[in-house]
Amino acid sequence: MSETIQDGKYVELTYKVVDKKSGHVLTMVEFPLAYIHGHNEILSPLVHKELEDRCAGDVIEVPINGKEIFGPRDESLVFVDHIDNVPQEYRQVGTTILMENDKGQTRSFFVTQVDDKSLTVDGNNPLCGRQVVFVLEIVTVREATDDEISAGGAIGAQADIDPSLVRPV
Repeated sequence: MSETIQDGKYVELTYKVVDKKSGHVLTMVEFPLAYIHGHNEILSPLVHKELEDRCAGDVIEVPINGKEIFGPRDESLVFVDHIDNVPQEYRQVGTTILMENDKGQTRSFFVTQVDDKSLTVDGNNPLCGRQVVFVLEIVTVREATDDEISAGGAIGAQADIDPSLVRPV
């Protein structure tokens, strides 16, 4: 009998986030992402709840209301600037820019549009206000070792994802 996902289990999975309205894939993890269930919640709590009692080989779809998890869009976090005011290294859609306000608080902004005259950045989480579906494929479920529990996942592994796209704010 296959092991099921429970607290303390080592889990590897891949996933993609699909915009429910357009069907476009917004982000994806192609290489297995490893974590210890119940010890380091790397995805939305709703997703973690849906993973419980699932087995390796299962593929599940979890609809997510981005407005509930990430809040409503705040248009005051969208800025347009003349392209000449923006350093060359920021002039590509998808680039993340860490900005600081006058109180020393930081926020990540994403370049969402670039043309010959202007550049647009958006400080909203890319999933806020969207209806999305997390499509998850469970690759591995097994007992975690003590070292993996201490490390929060695979020993020496580094997830190559942009956590701002998947973590609740």
